[in-house]
Amino acid sequence: MMLTVGAKVVYPSRGPCLIGEVVKKVVGGQTMKFYPLALLDNSKGELFVPVENLANLHLRALLDKCEIPQLLRRLKKISGTRKEPDVAKNWRQRNTDNTKLLSSGSAFDLAVIIESLTSLAGTKSLSPFERETLARARTLLVCEISEVTGESKSAVEEQVSEALRAGRSA
Repeated sequence: MMLTVGAKVVYPSRGPCLIGEVVKKVVGGQTMKFYPLALLDNSKGELFVPVENLANLHLRALLDKCEIPQLLRRLKKISGTRKEPDVAKNWRQRNTDNTKLLSSGSAFDLAVIIESLTSLAGTKSLSPFERETLARARTLLVCEISEVTGESKSAVEEQVSEALRAGRSA
């Protein structure tokens, strides 16, 4: 993937980022080139991605605007199924599965995490790690949808919540 200054990409597990101009930094006595990526999640964080290592990072373009309704319908469909979602009974396996989904960088994988942990929370208390994973997945998904649609994060959060509620009442 070629990066363009000023474009937005998704960094897996960190969410949407704005690409800055290449900078040089000295690391271990070597001068290296980095793309600075400004996180767009209100944290004001910044990542520095080595230009030479770009292919291994699994960066992807933001969703297309036309994919957002499909993503929200998927949340409705998943949460509207009468059978329980495919959630591992063992907390250790759930954590492994969710970590893989988070690191994939896919918005649709984030939807799976959100639905499965939201559903599980309806039947039992989530562990602190699972609550954090759920919150992180929601934040990443909301942030990306907000960047794509130009809507506020609070409006998008309500859309995600509504999709989950609509699916459960179907």
